[in-house]
Amino acid sequence: MQRLSLPLLVTAIMTPQILETLYSPALTAIRSDFGISAAQAGQTLSIYFFAFALGVAFWGAFCDRFGRRPAMLAGLALYLVGAGLALLSGSFTLLLAARALIAFGAAVGSIVTQTMLRDVYQGPALGRMFALVGVALSISPLLGMFAGGALVAWGGSAAIFTAQAAWALVLLLWSYGTLPETRPRQTATAAAPGIALATMLRDRHIWCSALLVASFNIMVFSYFSLAPFMFERLGLNSQQFGYSGVMLALGSLAGALLNRHLLARGVSAKRQILLGGLLAVASGVALFGWQHSLWMLLPCALVMLAFGLAIPNVLSQALSRYRQQLGTAGALFGLLYYLLIGLGLTIAARGQDLAATLLLFGLLSLWCAGRLPAGAPELNPKAAR
Repeated sequence: MQRLSLPLLVTAIMTPQILETLYSPALTAIRSDFGISAAQAGQTLSIYFFAFALGVAFWGAFCDRFGRRPAMLAGLALYLVGAGLALLSGSFTLLLAARALIAFGAAVGSIVTQTMLRDVYQGPALGRMFALVGVALSISPLLGMFAGGALVAWGGSAAIFTAQAAWALVLLLWSYGTLPETRPRQTATAAAPGIALATMLRDRHIWCSALLVASFNIMVFSYFSLAPFMFERLGLNSQQFGYSGVMLALGSLAGALLNRHLLARGVSAKRQILLGGLLAVASGVALFGWQHSLWMLLPCALVMLAFGLAIPNVLSQALSRYRQQLGTAGALFGLLYYLLIGLGLTIAARGQDLAATLLLFGLLSLWCAGRLPAGAPELNPKAAR
């Protein structure tokens, strides 16, 4: 088995979040360019996640059948085509189609990267790798929002789509040159997706994990969907909204570093996820009082801290029972939670109330964390050593 290029894998797994945070500052410009409402502009994020869910399912099964490397290259090529289509789109309908194609292709960066990490690492080592991924993801809002705000100020929404196409091309060429194949031989004879799906849908642990991943992502991405218009009501522009990524990145980085510290001290994943849920609920309550001023950035940064703390723990243990078909199981798991994310963001876009969204999904995450098995080895770092 060839050595993994961790910089490439980390970049690939950061790509979906960078794409969305890069796009978020353009929402107000897109509303003006296409003559649509704020709720309709927010729906472009929902469309992204629904298409992303289908992409995760497709590329997960594809990488089990044909290999991790071919899946990554094909997905990135589709993402590049979608970015080019978005750049040329003259109608909102065509933009939605382009967004869907971008999401379908970019999904390969999430599912194939996670699958490759699970191919190579297990137990505490896998937990440490996902903690590293968490640290990398913590800077994604800073990179995406800061760059997105500057690009919108310079060239409007067209500059965003140009940047997305350039990112796709660089990642495609990088993957072609350095990405190895890590698929174990036994996955070629793994159970059919239908059998795996039936098994997973009966697994309470899978449902809890999917709802946890969805809840924390909905809280984060509802900020990217709703906050541009909150900033506009405060008399601030897209570039100034982009600067808010600094606060979010600090919160996410603090969560990722806290996660690594607690892992080193042997604190169980379940306790860390519960703590993340408590912090999310607290942020929702605080935002009700601060949502009409820039103080709203403090509870939103707290949500990012909760995300950075909880998500690596959820992802590292979610598929521990499905090691013989990680690509297919990862695809089905991703399909489930990305559909839930799309549904949640649709609700958030219609409601246009960030504080209520954070409180609702914070409570859901806390409830799901409480239902995770307490004594399972995969949830206890000490037991896995």
